[in-house]
Amino acid sequence: MTDLRIRSFAPIVGDGARVLVLGSMPGVASLDAHRYYAHPRNLFWPIVGALFGFDPSLPYDARLARLTARGVALWDVAGECVRPGSLDARIESGSVVPNDIGELLARYPGITQIRFNGAAADTMFRRHVSPTLDVVPDLLRLPSTSPAHAALGFEAKLAAWRAGLAGI
Repeated sequence: MTDLRIRSFAPIVGDGARVLVLGSMPGVASLDAHRYYAHPRNLFWPIVGALFGFDPSLPYDARLARLTARGVALWDVAGECVRPGSLDARIESGSVVPNDIGELLARYPGITQIRFNGAAADTMFRRHVSPTLDVVPDLLRLPSTSPAHAALGFEAKLAAWRAGLAGI
């Protein structure tokens, strides 16, 4: 039997981080590429590119540099879990081992806002992480940029992300 336990990446965070964008767990395309939001139909890079004025097709390291220069950090709520495939709905809830988000927030006290990339990240955070924190930053769920969340189109997602990242 194949071990379906998967592990997320290290956080992407710069010294000036003010906002932490949390996903649930990278999908198969991202895990295979060792890059956040690598699925070609995921709208994360087109959205943040439009918001922060950079080409979403820049090399990955350049995109990360543009994002961190704007004070945005990336990570996932789950550090590891069991999930066959890429869908958040397939994550076995009892298998979730959360990342140490409290330690990250202590190390980067400038992070005062957490924005969730979709409902699964929000739900996992509130279940596994929030109860362990002494101080909970400002929290806001944004629409998932995943191609699996097709109920909203690009423009609606862009508008929600623009409002959610206002002032960044």
